[in-house]
Amino acid sequence: MDRLLSNLKITVPEKIYVKDPESSDLGKRIVEHSITLIDEIGFEAFTFKKLGVLIGSNESSIYRYFESKHKLLLYLSSWYWAWIEYQLVFETHSLNPTEKLKKAIEIVARSTKEDTNFSHIDEVILNRIIVNENSKSFLTKEVDQENKDGYFVIYKRIVHRLRDMIKDINPDYAFPSSLASTIIEGSLHQHFLKDHFKSITDCKTGVTPIDFYQNLVFNTLKS
Repeated sequence: MDRLLSNLKITVPEKIYVKDPESSDLGKRIVEHSITLIDEIGFEAFTFKKLGVLIGSNESSIYRYFESKHKLLLYLSSWYWAWIEYQLVFETHSLNPTEKLKKAIEIVARSTKEDTNFSHIDEVILNRIIVNENSKSFLTKEVDQENKDGYFVIYKRIVHRLRDMIKDINPDYAFPSSLASTIIEGSLHQHFLKDHFKSITDCKTGVTPIDFYQNLVFNTLKS
């Protein structure tokens, strides 16, 4: 699988960016260092001016790739979910329905490890950004138009993959899409709680969001 993944290119919807950051060294540096800076200071405090100082480039050069920091966050979010989707495709291939759903929950809910196939992106740091900032990519007044423009197509594909896995186990279950989206968003939330509000989650050392959602999903589908 590692050999196959090394030949894959993560594809992000073209409307999100002005110029594909994967097409140049500067674009890759913009992505790489934006991840570092957002993780360090948070998305609210992040600006293209600060990023320009960090990478030693004019602020205007960043606008040649992204028209706003919101579009940059959309790019990072889409890249992350496309990366997760590749893992779902390869790691669940040829498994039986029960093992496939179990593995899928593990993939979307596990702690991230660095993937050396993408040298300019630190997936561990990017995962922290997704846990802390992902909702800011769609909790906006423009979400409906951006949805129509296809900005969230990768994220929705992952929900649909999980939905179909749920239906394969229990075709009569009435809420497969709701359960699938709950697994994804809830996993991020449990990781956030585990790091910041330990008293209101049972996820801790030895008990992971994977354990919780596998237990929740399979007990739900039995009923």
